[in-house]
Amino acid sequence: MLEELSAANKIVGIKQLRKALADGRVKKVFVARDADPMLTEPVVTQCLQQQITVESVPTMKQLGAACSISVDAAAAAIV
Repeated sequence: MLEELSAANKIVGIKQLRKALADGRVKKVFVARDADPMLTEPVVTQCLQQQITVESVPTMKQLGAACSISVDAAAAAIV
């Protein structure tokens, strides 16, 4: 599942993800379960409205590592 992020064009972070959702560029979203729900719930809701697949990742640390960044990530997307 997370291997998709290493090989695909991706966006990392809530702000960039929201912009990409507004532009209609998102194909699939990954959200960390330990991220702040105040940040992730609006993104998940928007994805469901746009019929975009949302996958849950156990931790922000794992998501950041899957995106090849040295910091934690609350959300990421394949575009």
